[in-house]
Amino acid sequence: MTVDKYTFTYVTLFGKISISEDGEGRISGLYLPCCNLPCTVDHETETIAEAAGQLKEYLSGNRKKFDLPLVYEGSDFQNSVWSRILEIPYGKTMTYGQIAKDIGSPGASRAVGTACGRNPIPIFIPCHRVVPSSGGIGSYIGGKTMKNKLLKLEIEFI
Repeated sequence: MTVDKYTFTYVTLFGKISISEDGEGRISGLYLPCCNLPCTVDHETETIAEAAGQLKEYLSGNRKKFDLPLVYEGSDFQNSVWSRILEIPYGKTMTYGQIAKDIGSPGASRAVGTACGRNPIPIFIPCHRVVPSSGGIGSYIGGKTMKNKLLKLEIEFI
């Protein structure tokens, strides 16, 4: 199981966002303003500082893709969902059903939604780009308002 060892909090356009590292130089968590932080050492490592810099660039429209060492653990299904989400291009969306089909589990769109909700590194693993096929934007760990703002941000800077 991946464990957050260090966490540091930054003030962003969306409020306080905390980024965690596993102690081996890999980003293991991103905590949005509405999320509870794990018990870790409050320390800004080089990796966390780099992640925060890339996040700032992204939020200002100057970065379209993250280049960070990520570590995440989940079930095989969750890992396949998160890996597929990492491939969704900036400014594009996919439906939960499309993701399910792409990973070989057609009909598992609800499970894809659950995996999105359990994404330990939102924004860096851009689950905000996954939407329902019925329309609308769907749920998001940071709330629908944040998801809508992230989607609009990407469309604005395409």
